[in-house]
Order: sequence, then structure tokens, then C-alpha cells
Amino acid sequence: MTEFSFNLMAEDGMARRGQIATAVGIIDTPAFMPVGTAETVKAMTAEAVASTGAQIVLGNTYHLMLRPGAERIDRLGGLHKFMNWPGPILTDSGGFQVMSLSKLRKMTEEGVTFQSHIDGSKHMLSPERSVEIQSLLDSTITMVLDECAPHPATRDEIDTSMRLSMRWADRSKEAFVERPGYGLFGIVQGGVFEEARLESAAHLAGLGFDGYAVGGLAVGEGQEIMFEVLDYTTPALPTDRPRYLMGVGRPADIVGAVARGIDMFDCVMPTRSGRTGQAFTRRGEVNIRNARHAEDPRPLDEDCGCPACRNHSRAYLHHLVRSNEILGAMLMTWHNLHYYQDVMSGIRNAIEAAEFEDFVAAFDGLRALGDIDPV
Repeated sequence: MTEFSFNLMAEDGMARRGQIATAVGIIDTPAFMPVGTAETVKAMTAEAVASTGAQIVLGNTYHLMLRPGAERIDRLGGLHKFMNWPGPILTDSGGFQVMSLSKLRKMTEEGVTFQSHIDGSKHMLSPERSVEIQSLLDSTITMVLDECAPHPATRDEIDTSMRLSMRWADRSKEAFVERPGYGLFGIVQGGVFEEARLESAAHLAGLGFDGYAVGGLAVGEGQEIMFEVLDYTTPALPTDRPRYLMGVGRPADIVGAVARGIDMFDCVMPTRSGRTGQAFTRRGEVNIRNARHAEDPRPLDEDCGCPACRNHSRAYLHHLVRSNEILGAMLMTWHNLHYYQDVMSGIRNAIEAAEFEDFVAAFDGLRALGDIDPV
């Protein structure tokens, strides 16, 4: 039986190339995880997601506990069977969604009581219940329950929240039932305060998790501050475990975070943007709704091999999106996920070849040129 493990294969500066072994497959890192909040990556089939090069997807405890329910998914054979995704699945613990979506949230030492944003029903989520739900879902990677403090917040507010999250991490670790090939990740909190971040990282490292996430960023602090937090946080984390930056982000955010030692990413950006007509390309973002694309026969990205770029013009995509055709959302999402995976593949190859600085320079240089001039 495969043990959950992280193999660090190459380093180039702080950038790391590795592999995570799990019970249901290998994850090459640095890795981007498409977000399937309710166990569907919106506008995509599981086969389409896999075709982009993705090896792992993300689901969410909060949404799945509300519908269809963890016990129902368990009776139906778990998430892998339920959504037809045989590879690794990471599930967020639900803490962020409780903060951002739920109504009448009440925090206590025991956990958080909240009303569903769907129907107003009352629920209680404790560290033990969050871990239990993720086990019922058959998550490959389980996340501890934490509180994601809002930004901005005072140092006292951050310290109180972070230390509650650390006590919840203790309880999550105790509740987690170990199985070969399955992992539990701790989550570093501490806002934008170095001492709080280092206290959190030290506490989690002492507990001995299978991986370590950096949470509480990309909540409005801006890229410069986010990178500053990573500059002092990632060196405090064990080198023999994967490091995951939660909820990030744009391609430039990912490249910069890899340069600071991060191995895993997730974000709704490529799928949400695809559904609203925004494409990510090697030369920056493209709003396909703009009139200048109406008669442009060229692909979104001439170097992209996705179905949208291989088979269709900007003019056709413009027509689909402006007409609110479902196919437009599907093709734009497919392209964005394919592009993100191309970026990750390029990063991995560059680190292996000790050419990561050259990759970053080329990446920045293309984006500086801007989108292809209209015909």
C-alpha cells in the first residue's frame, strides 16, 4: 500500500520540484488544483479536467455537508466514485466558507455554529466533525479546521484567532484516522504579522503534519504584502513536506509564490473568469467580450493546444460569450485551466533544468508585451 509521502526532486533557489505520492496517484509539484467546490469543476467534465494535465482537484466540506451531505456521498461510494475522479482530491475544511458565506456565525472554543446560506438551517462545525466529514467523503488530503480572520485586523484579533486555530489543529490531528496514502495538512495563520505567523508555523511543525498550508492570504492585502508574508513563513516550514498556498491565484501570483518555496495552489480564478469571458494567455488577460475580437480569426493563444485554441477563433468565442451560449463558458474555462497547467508544467521543467530565473524573465517579458494586436 502506498504511503503518503513527498519526494523533493530538485531545487532552484527557493523554488522546488517534487512529487507527492498518495493512495490514488502521484501529484507532480508545483501543482495547481482546479476548484470543484461542490464536486464539479464548473462547466467541465472530469475527463475534460484531466485532459488539461490536472492531477488533483479540490472540493469543499462546507458546501458538501449542506448538499448532498457527507453521509449520502459515503453511502454512494465516496467522492472519487460520485464525481468520477479517480485521482487525488483535497478538501478544504470549510472554515473560510463559514466566514464568507454563512449567516449568524457564532464562534466558540468548541467550534462554529452557523446558518446555511442556502436555506437558513442551523449547523455546528467542530474540528472533529470537519475531519469526520472529510473522511466520509474519502478525501485524499484532509485540511484541519481553522478560522480565517478578516483583513484588516488588529494584532490582538489575529493572535486570538490564530491561537484558536492552533488549538483546533491539535484536535483535528487527534481526530484524524490515519490510512496509508492519505494525508492531513495543518494551516498556518497569523495575518500579516511575522511573529504570529512564526508562532503558528512552529506549533504546527511540532505536531508533525503530512503537509502545511499557508492560509489567510489573498483576502485583500495585495500581492506585495502576500509575498512579504511568504518570505518569512515558508522558511519556517519543514522542507520535507509539501507547502500549499490556499486560494491563490493569478498566474503572476503563482510564479512569485513558487519562487518563495510554495508547492501547491488552488483558486477559482480560471474557472470563474472563463464563465465571464476572461481568458488568461501568455501575453496577459483577454476580455473576449470586447468588440475588437468580433472579426478576429486568430486563436486566443497561438501557443495553446486546448480545444478552444485548436478549433475556434476569437471571433467565434466572442459570439458565444456575447450570446450567453453555454458552450462559450465551457470553452473559455477549458482554455484557462489548460493554460494554468501549461504554466505549472513550464515551472516544473525550468526548476529541473535549474533555469527558473530564465522562466520568470520570459514569463514577465511576454506579459509586458500585452495582448496580440487586433487585426
